[in-house]
Amino acid sequence: MQQNDRIKGRDIVVVGQQPWDVSIGSNCKNIALEWSKYNRVLYVNAPLDRKTLYQSKDDPKIQTRIEVIEGSKDGLIQLQDNLWNLYPDTMIESINWIPIQGLFEWLNKRNNRQFAQSIQKAINRLGFKDIILFNDNDMFRSFHLKEMLHPFTSIYYSRDFMLAVDYWKKHGEKLEPELIAKSDLCVANSTYLADYCKKYNTQSFYVGQGCELDLFMQTDGLPKPADMLAIPSPIIGYVGALQSIRLDIEILMRISEAKPEWNLVLVGPEDDVFKNSALHKCKNVFFIGSKDPSQLPQYIHAFDVCINPQIVNRVTIGNYPRKIDEYLAVGKPVVATKTEAMRIFMEHCYLAEDWQSYIDSISKALETNSPEQAKQRKLFAAGHTWENSVASIDHAILNKEKGKHH
Repeated sequence: MQQNDRIKGRDIVVVGQQPWDVSIGSNCKNIALEWSKYNRVLYVNAPLDRKTLYQSKDDPKIQTRIEVIEGSKDGLIQLQDNLWNLYPDTMIESINWIPIQGLFEWLNKRNNRQFAQSIQKAINRLGFKDIILFNDNDMFRSFHLKEMLHPFTSIYYSRDFMLAVDYWKKHGEKLEPELIAKSDLCVANSTYLADYCKKYNTQSFYVGQGCELDLFMQTDGLPKPADMLAIPSPIIGYVGALQSIRLDIEILMRISEAKPEWNLVLVGPEDDVFKNSALHKCKNVFFIGSKDPSQLPQYIHAFDVCINPQIVNRVTIGNYPRKIDEYLAVGKPVVATKTEAMRIFMEHCYLAEDWQSYIDSISKALETNSPEQAKQRKLFAAGHTWENSVASIDHAILNKEKGKHH
């Protein structure tokens, strides 16, 4: 991407699922930070809703929101040059349980109006003009913001197939397609989600995924982690949450049984299904537990082959598997379940469709791995930066805006 393809000197308002003070990594925060290098950015936290207030009253983060709503604290905070964070000074009603679509939509519009008024006050204070409105998967609370805030350009960002989750599915099956259709353009972090958006809006684009891979690129010479010293090669490893809704336990069992000479190492927190699975009885399966993100490159470096044995379902089919980039950045051979989103990794990964092809692919990866292949994998992963992903978003916006005139 050329630098002249970047948006510069604009005012951008970002709304979405994750507030700035969320503890986990967030695509949306990374995008806002990248934009703030060249533009003024207002990152808006989701408004507090009544249910969350009742459930988490004593949480310090909720206390901050209450103080802003009561007026004892300013909700507009400058985080750094060109970047502000807004705690909305309003509380919205929790309405998702309402079964009647029409009533839900009426109350949702009311919630949107309060939210929009709060954002508009901040826009006025900051002197923002001709805003770009970027909505990260927030299909309910931000449904009407295009009509209410009158952005110069409105963008819907799809990074997860939300309708696979019951909470979003209930009213989202009607509202998300409508929101995609009325947005000026849609951008998605996987080809599957870009195709999904395209069904409702022809201005839908795949913009890739940024990853923070610096740590993973610098693993040469790292020692084997202490809790892996007693585990001999070949080590087949997985890093990430061990959730039965996303991972295929049967594939792991079959690999363990068919190849007793291989050792399976699983790094990450387990859900109850994993905790109670027969995998814990296998002599060649090792559960290492949760690790600090900064330690993960060291674990991946100790693997001979990395795997991502996903179950293919509505939750996983369109997801961009960020861990694949992390595996490749360390230079490791990767065997992953074949999904639509894995298409872009085809040249650098083995794609498996069942337990037998997992075993065949892992065997092949162990036999044929070379320093040259490792170098190619690292080069490929290095292209997946936030700078490149946001440059793709900028490119789509600029093309769209050529049709409009300031």
